Amino acid sequence: MNYILFDDQKVREDLLPLSFSRPIADIRFGITTIREKWETALKAKTSSLTEKYLSVKFPLIKDIENILINGSVYPSLKLVEKIINLKPNQALVGETKIIAMNLSLENLETMETSDTVEISYDEEVLCINNVWELFSKLDVLIPMDFQTLTAGRTSQVLSKSNFVHGNHPIFLEEGAIVEFAYLNATNGPIYIGRNTEIMEGAVIRGPFAIGDHSVVRAGAKIYGPTSIGPECKVGGEISNSLILGYSNKAHDGFLGNSVIGEWCNLGAGTNTSNLKNTYDSVRIWNYRQETFMDTGLQFCGLIMGDHSKSSINTMFNTGTVVGVSVNLFGAGFPRQFVSSFNWGGYSSGFKKYNINKAFTVAEKVFGRRSLIFDQIEKDILYSVYEMTL
Repeated sequence: MNYILFDDQKVREDLLPLSFSRPIADIRFGITTIREKWETALKAKTSSLTEKYLSVKFPLIKDIENILINGSVYPSLKLVEKIINLKPNQALVGETKIIAMNLSLENLETMETSDTVEISYDEEVLCINNVWELFSKLDVLIPMDFQTLTAGRTSQVLSKSNFVHGNHPIFLEEGAIVEFAYLNATNGPIYIGRNTEIMEGAVIRGPFAIGDHSVVRAGAKIYGPTSIGPECKVGGEISNSLILGYSNKAHDGFLGNSVIGEWCNLGAGTNTSNLKNTYDSVRIWNYRQETFMDTGLQFCGLIMGDHSKSSINTMFNTGTVVGVSVNLFGAGFPRQFVSSFNWGGYSSGFKKYNINKAFTVAEKVFGRRSLIFDQIEKDILYSVYEMTL
């Protein structure tokens, strides 16, 4: 069977700015991306039905018979069984969304047929609908992903130099280095990726996960549930946050109840507020509605899109949303919504970021991790730039 993960358009818009650069299924949701979860559950590769400008990097693979799966949905065992048993022209429908469809080649891209048979799925579906759920659901997702990633496997031996507490498991992948750290697994598991280093004096409370080839700097304080993607450097104080990958928050400063995209850098002393002085629920910018909407959360910090940067001592107000390829600097708090490709800050004002300079910076940042900022990446970034004009 040919499996395709499709973007739910409403959810895609509600996950901006993170979905500017990738299909929904390629957003990290817990320890792994949604695509990685489905490919593990299905024991098969998947492709994407997504925005046209993303389709070169994330191509659609067609076949005579195809099962399309909503890329915002988490694959439970019962759900997977229902999906793989769908017959042609059957659709599995939850309370609020289409979960999956079995479609022939001619109906694939329109996702419509004249004789679709809907099958109701009455079980609770774990899924993502709003950008803040990327951090607010980590307490559920990290333990579930941990179990999937480590089932039937043995951890590398944890050095006796570490201070360990709690009954939840701690798992080290091959090449992980952890020395003289404080690991508290009382509230959840701790997962350390391949060739990742936890430096001396780091204090980590589970649930916590960090991807391959990353570094937790000396003296860092990390409160779970927090998930850090691959190729990251983190330090200072972090609480209940998600970093998608390839980004740095390497210095002192507080990051709380936040989501940081890829290829971002938070300068030394960058701080996020995650609680209003009034203790009211936090409102953040919603791209689809083009207004601020209530999250229903008392704690919500920073949502930052790919390729964005903050200078030293940058201060973010509660519930700030920063778009793609933004460069923030100067005294004072930036406004609570900064659209993509803006350069400046509170005191200096903003001007449009020159796209060629953005390309130059991206090439250097990719190069620091021995990767190439190729034409495909350049075209995606340029497409996002055109959307902001």
